[in-house]
Amino acid sequence: MPHDHSHAHLPQDANARRLLIAFSVTAIFMLLEVIGGIISGSLALLADAGHMLTDAAALLVALLAVQFARRPPDAHRTFGWLRLTTLAAFVNALALVVITLFIFWEAIMRFRHPEPVAGGLMLTIAFAGLVANLLSFWVLHRGSEEKNLNVRAAALHVMGDLLGSVGAIIAALVILWTGWTPVDPILSVLVSALVLRSAWRLLKESVNELLEGAPRSVDIAALKRKLSRAVPEVRDIHHVHIWLVGEKPLMTLHVRVVPPHDHDALLGRIHHFLAHEYQIAHATVQMEYQPCSGLDCDLSQTQPGHHHHDHGHNHSH
Repeated sequence: MPHDHSHAHLPQDANARRLLIAFSVTAIFMLLEVIGGIISGSLALLADAGHMLTDAAALLVALLAVQFARRPPDAHRTFGWLRLTTLAAFVNALALVVITLFIFWEAIMRFRHPEPVAGGLMLTIAFAGLVANLLSFWVLHRGSEEKNLNVRAAALHVMGDLLGSVGAIIAALVILWTGWTPVDPILSVLVSALVLRSAWRLLKESVNELLEGAPRSVDIAALKRKLSRAVPEVRDIHHVHIWLVGEKPLMTLHVRVVPPHDHDALLGRIHHFLAHEYQIAHATVQMEYQPCSGLDCDLSQTQPGHHHHDHGHNHSH
């Protein structure tokens, strides 16, 4: 095959292996919790299974990101398959919102008409879930020295899920000791609230990326100011577009500069600034020597012409 490069010992392979182990463990125990929740009649177990589903989905998205990042771009997909992970995250988040709302509704029904809960079975499965989460977290945490964003994010998901398992264990113990079954829907609502929070954040981030929104970590106005200070030859910056493709920031911008003695060296300094200050490794920079006079010089400005000329004069010293 033409694309068979020597990737055998890259850190991505170790990350992919960790993610696959953690995903397998989480998915198996999620199914166990679903079955156990139905048999024991525990809503807290089902809520924790919902939380484990968030983790399984997050681990799967992270695993897909590692795998698809390796696929080279082609003539039809010039960015490769990276955006597929964002689409998966969006679908995952929508599904989680629906599951959480179902658990909330079921909890309200349980308060009105309490149902018996098999505390012993519930405790056994909740404890097994806790062990599974600890195992997944340990596997993922060993990969954190490589500072892989996907692995770290997945480890945080699993750490959050530990709370769900602890909640289910507490509910089971209360039922075994006191027979007070309303603790089950109460804790299921608390766990579901955690799931809803994660799902809502994931939904916002994935929608922002699908709509080509700028990363929230980047302040474009501040970027313009800093670039003008870092590279004194820069007189004006316009047509700035920044977006994400599979967590990778991409950027295009026009810069009006003082005609340089060494065009490539100046371009290199601009790229170096973007890579080191904002971790933007892929930027398309168009250098210009004349002031921008078109109405669309800056899409974010209502009166673009005045802004750019003022900006130019500020640096003419």
